[in-house]
Amino acid sequence: MSIRHEDLSVREVPVRQLLLADFSGSKPWRDVRSVRGMAHYSGKYASVTAGGHVVHESRLELARLLLADFDPEVRGIFAQPCRLTARVGDRVRHHVPDFPMAMRSGTVRVVNVKPADRLLDAKIAEALAWPGELFQQHGWATRSGPEPIVCCWRNIRFLAGYRRPGVVPENAV
Repeated sequence: MSIRHEDLSVREVPVRQLLLADFSGSKPWRDVRSVRGMAHYSGKYASVTAGGHVVHESRLELARLLLADFDPEVRGIFAQPCRLTARVGDRVRHHVPDFPMAMRSGTVRVVNVKPADRLLDAKIAEALAWPGELFQQHGWATRSGPEPIVCCWRNIRFLAGYRRPGVVPENAV
């Protein structure tokens, strides 16, 4: 696994030795840009949980970030902090996970955000299967696809604007 840091150095860490702390100070593997006419919506989300901006490459990723930011079980969010490289069958494959998340329990959940209909595509399912197996063998949970529909989505989106230190007392949040 390759982890890119803010100084643009890249450090190699075998998956079996990977710790969540290895992502500290990491830089997203891909540069996220917004250009007029792009088919998707990318940007930076000001996350209270992460204590700073977290990049996203689509509205679906932004929605997942909002939910993670409000999830009391999530203690840390990292955007694309690494790239996996593995031989799968006769091919060398690469994968950049969207959001590894530190959980309150001390575990890690690796989230790959894809629209539900794309998960039915055999190529997409295969591309997500091998990294999922690697992370699960390492003891980390994985999730691919959108989160189940949340009945209070509009409320979460509205309240996200007020979830900043000093705006609303923390116990009320």
